[in-house]
Amino acid sequence: MSKVVLNVTMSLDGFMAGPDISAEHPMGRGGLRLHEWIFDTSGSEVDAAITREVSDSTGAVVLGRRTFDVGVEVWEDTPFPVPCFVLTHNARSQMVMKSGTFTFITAGVESALQQAQTAAGGKDVTLMGADIAQQALRARLLDEINLQIAPVLMGDGRRLFDHLGKEHIELERSRILASPHVTHMRFRVTHARNTPSSGVPAPALDG
Repeated sequence: MSKVVLNVTMSLDGFMAGPDISAEHPMGRGGLRLHEWIFDTSGSEVDAAITREVSDSTGAVVLGRRTFDVGVEVWEDTPFPVPCFVLTHNARSQMVMKSGTFTFITAGVESALQQAQTAAGGKDVTLMGADIAQQALRARLLDEINLQIAPVLMGDGRRLFDHLGKEHIELERSRILASPHVTHMRFRVTHARNTPSSGVPAPALDG
């Protein structure tokens, strides 16, 4: 079955976008700083390899309506050339783009992920947006977090890991790579797929 993966860049103080997210500022004011490692043509081979890995491994995308609303004009297409599923409260017909189709899902995050996994053809389902990530974590449907830590303190903006409740969520680090621009870390979410928690923390890796 396809893995559900969150690919995201976060500031050292926990923000994945700046404040005042809008169509004019899709990443919030100052938020583009977080993605400099992607667009810097002088970037390292480590950064380029991670960008290729995410693109090559993505078979479908699930994103929230807000992410769609502020991003679609910037992308002028789907964010990846794959089927994209938008979780929304307002039903609407499919939107066919150059590289893929936006399908709007009103039945909840579990339904959106199920449809995306069917469409992904065995590749990863990539999540986009803090709210979608939080919903998937709360529902124990997120398998991996591919996290880039940018060396900046944003001070304000959209936090990645808000609204998770009081549940203890264990992560197992599976990779860490450094570049001059960001630190790339990959984690497995050890209680994914609705597996009941044993109450015993998973063993920590060194470092």
